[in-house]
Amino acid sequence: MSTYRTLLDSRVGQPAADGDGVRLTRVFGGADARQLDPFLMLDEFGSDEAADYIGGFPSHPHRGFETVTYMLEGRMLHEDHLGNRGLLGPGGVQWMTAGAGIVHSEMPGPSLQRDGGRAHGFQIWVNLPAKNKRTAPGYQYLPKADIPVATSPDGLIEVTVIAGAAFGVRAAIGTHTPIWLQDWRVKPGAS
Repeated sequence: MSTYRTLLDSRVGQPAADGDGVRLTRVFGGADARQLDPFLMLDEFGSDEAADYIGGFPSHPHRGFETVTYMLEGRMLHEDHLGNRGLLGPGGVQWMTAGAGIVHSEMPGPSLQRDGGRAHGFQIWVNLPAKNKRTAPGYQYLPKADIPVATSPDGLIEVTVIAGAAFGVRAAIGTHTPIWLQDWRVKPGAS
């Protein structure tokens, strides 16, 4: 027996710019995010044109939430005032907990800065529970090879488990907010 739920809302991303002129698609963020808590913002960035991303996101502060960046193509370099540094590549994830406060930057990786190419990924902001708003800031980075992948019993579904669990496989990233963040690839004939 199937269970159906009522669709409450649908969104069409809007062109936006952030950081030092990075062109992106903002699916939601700002005042409309209240109804989506704990999710505060969802952006997709993706371009073959270096001018659309080369300015990156120079040093800026965050507090009270977490940012999650999932790269599909290209590389982004994260650096923060605590000395954390990571070159996020295709299929990699960085999970930054701003907590009590952090100053960080996310800039195109050296090869994108030098040669251009495609930069494509997603960033989602996750609200911290009130009790964790002033937690110590932190940074977790996992390259693609270290992110668990789950497969359905029939082999027709493959899930990159960034947060939460799928088909009995749990994520390697630790979260303050119990959410599921996953990349599903479903072959024809799967249900």
